[in-house]
Amino acid sequence: MMLVFGKTGQVARELARRAPDARFLGRDDADLTRPEACRDAIMELSPSVVVNAAAYTAVDKAETDADTAMLVNGEAPGAMARACAALGVPFLHVSTDYVFDGSGERPWQPGDATGPLGVYGATKLAGEEAVRASRARAAILRTSWVFSAHGANFVKTMLRLGAERDRLTIVADQIGGPTPAAAIADALVSMAGQMQAGKDGGVYHFSGAPDVSWADFAREIFAQAGLSPVVEDIPTSAYPTPARRPGNSRMNCDSLLADFGVARPDWRAGLAKVLAELKG
Repeated sequence: MMLVFGKTGQVARELARRAPDARFLGRDDADLTRPEACRDAIMELSPSVVVNAAAYTAVDKAETDADTAMLVNGEAPGAMARACAALGVPFLHVSTDYVFDGSGERPWQPGDATGPLGVYGATKLAGEEAVRASRARAAILRTSWVFSAHGANFVKTMLRLGAERDRLTIVADQIGGPTPAAAIADALVSMAGQMQAGKDGGVYHFSGAPDVSWADFAREIFAQAGLSPVVEDIPTSAYPTPARRPGNSRMNCDSLLADFGVARPDWRAGLAKVLAELKG
């Protein structure tokens, strides 16, 4: 049995479509602010593989809620991984590009030095470190700019604003790979199957291609949705937020393809599917 932490998030909901026989634990089943509850759930249910698709993702709120973010993003994954190590089962953990400082223009390699800019990235990095320290057979999958038909994300925000306004100012100096949650779920299912069959884990990157700015991402959303607001490029400095965002979120995903046969998805195709789903 696959055990998934997360039930209502973007990736968890896509996993539920692909692994209907998996067991999904929401906050009522296992509160990630109580890491011992996560450990106990794994020991009680004795799954064959565990996927952590839950996280504290409120990047700006984390700046003033660091303790909660650390429990959920840092300590809970460590508790999960230690339980998996005790049972001898694989553990897959979803992480983020925010563990890097966003400098330069070269795509980040999995082994590059980390340097998070804010609390969210620091807590996610702490989670990665706890997973590695557990000695579980674990895979850490860093991803970026997740979107789907579920929950709150950039695509849904742009669709709303694009229908309301004739002109929008969008940040153009942050570059990364938008990633469909559906593609992340596909990757996790494939990796979980291979790890159950004995493959080792590691740290991997997975993001959509091609890399793009937020402004150009918005333009493609509007083009596919038949909306026509004018998009004005602005620098990050013109849109201040409580938490600093990385300017360079490009990620090198070659090792995931080499080790697990999982290639970068074309986010434009994924966007078309999300828009079709939203239209019903």
